[in-house]
Amino acid sequence: MFDVGFQELILVAIVALVVIGPERLPRAARVAGKWVGHARRTLSNVKHEIDRELKAEELKKILDEQARHNPLDTILEEPAKTTPRPATTTEPQTTASGSSPSNGPLAK
Repeated sequence: MFDVGFQELILVAIVALVVIGPERLPRAARVAGKWVGHARRTLSNVKHEIDRELKAEELKKILDEQARHNPLDTILEEPAKTTPRPATTTEPQTTASGSSPSNGPLAK
């Protein structure tokens, strides 16, 4: 973000020491630190809110698209799809020899 090197920080510290003085410099640094922390938290909260709004907007767009492709009303009104059951026959089954099981040698 800001390209501040070590030399620039030392220069700012020396100027602050000369301007503010050694007795008030710790208090000024503490106040500056609190303001910087407050600014970072505020920026972080704003960033979090923006991310949350973007995700909510994306989710809304996805839900609208799904509603256009397959509306809930048509899903609820469609009859339940059943799998076709195998057809049952009333004719007697034939064996491999071509005769029905009731026509075997033991059948009477």
